[in-house]
Amino acid sequence: MDAVRVALLREVLAGTEWLGATRRFAGALRGSVVTHGGGLLLLGTPEYEPWHLAAHLVDEAAWSGTPELAPTLVRHDARPSDPAHLAVGPGRIESARRGETLLVVAPAGSAPLLDHVHTARRAGVTVLALSATADDALTAMAHETLTVPDGAELDLDTVQHLVSAATGENGPSPRTRRRFRDRLSRLAETVTAPPPTPW
Repeated sequence: MDAVRVALLREVLAGTEWLGATRRFAGALRGSVVTHGGGLLLLGTPEYEPWHLAAHLVDEAAWSGTPELAPTLVRHDARPSDPAHLAVGPGRIESARRGETLLVVAPAGSAPLLDHVHTARRAGVTVLALSATADDALTAMAHETLTVPDGAELDLDTVQHLVSAATGENGPSPRTRRRFRDRLSRLAETVTAPPPTPW
């Protein structure tokens, strides 16, 4: 989902709880990561890897001038032969320490996931959870949660788009004051600009 579609989705969702909820969660994520200078770990379940959210956060980090937002995707079944950005396994969570942030995206809880979250929490890592279940062990361990229950107007994937976009724009960055609307305006100008004149 690109910036134009996210803007349209926000218009459709105006007046619902989702805009405020995703912005609050994004603000907590950004505040945790930027305050401590980075160290964002992104973890899904063995069945669901949030690689799409990882890619969007990398984009938002670049566009907002906030490199701390670029996450390290931690995979349950990472192998040394995988490309570097996909080869980070659960051992990275075992070595996480205070000042780092763990963002967990989980359609459903799982024992391996909860073990990793518990380890991180005991080490002083800030834990944030995007979950499909409100009353489970994951949300109990998290410092901040955003729940997308079954039957909600939005699904977990759509909420991830809203969170990543809000994370890139949430609050002024010391490096740049460019906001979402500025980026959207620049994109619109680029798309609608006449072609260059031939020489």
